[in-house]
Amino acid sequence: MHELPPPTERNDVDAAAHARALYLDLVRRSLLDAVYLHPELIPVAPTGRLKRAVISLVERRGMKLVRQRDFDPERRAEGRGWPYHAHTMIGEKRLRNIQACVEDVIRADVPGDLIETGVWRGGAAIFMRAVLKAHDISDRTVWAADSFRGLPPPNADRYPADAGANLHEYEELAVPLEEVRDNFNRYGLLDGQVEFLEGWFRDTLPTAPIEELAVMRLDGDYYESTWDALSSLYPKLSSGGYVIVDDYQLIEACQAAVDDFRREYAITEQLETVDWSAVFWRKR
Repeated sequence: MHELPPPTERNDVDAAAHARALYLDLVRRSLLDAVYLHPELIPVAPTGRLKRAVISLVERRGMKLVRQRDFDPERRAEGRGWPYHAHTMIGEKRLRNIQACVEDVIRADVPGDLIETGVWRGGAAIFMRAVLKAHDISDRTVWAADSFRGLPPPNADRYPADAGANLHEYEELAVPLEEVRDNFNRYGLLDGQVEFLEGWFRDTLPTAPIEELAVMRLDGDYYESTWDALSSLYPKLSSGGYVIVDDYQLIEACQAAVDDFRREYAITEQLETVDWSAVFWRKR
């Protein structure tokens, strides 16, 4: 009787890779709240004096003003809208981009930690930590930098590109640190490889105790926030590391900050498109 050969090292590697892919796929779908296909509850944006007054009145009564929409998997995959329950709003394509960048620096042994500036509910940073966990990486830290109270009022005198911006009025963007920590903990990923930088970027990033970075993901929306992150963190980015900018194709002020920074520091690496909003480049 012919006996089957014992499992080979290649089979073991393939099985581990398959298990890793299944784990990261489940984390990704959970972060996007794409496991349960219930109708979406979309917070009503506080645009206009009347809407702000109504929203304020409703919230003082312990309620939330939302509108209902059927779940649209394609819309969620593209990261359009502010989902009511999901831990990230960036969509599947941008999460896959994070995974590709992190796994590439692991393969290439590019030294440094990972950081996201502007974390909202923590989903993208949680996914960074999940990728490290899946690859059994214990010598890199995920840094989550945020005010954890929303965006600052625009400083239009110093940064004219931010004039008229009103994202600081959106209470949905103000997620307390305790809630973000709890979200990390829900995935079993709150540990010593996660560090939080609480405060405005201009105050926290210049003195952050980060020695080297391999991946930096910027989601600050404003010119000021984007510039502060680039000027403080890009010098720490290792050769072969990645810069991901979430709102480059969506918010003109963010694009202007990136273009100005790249021009001033003669950065010529080609910008690659992630989706309708985000871009990235690899530092040579």
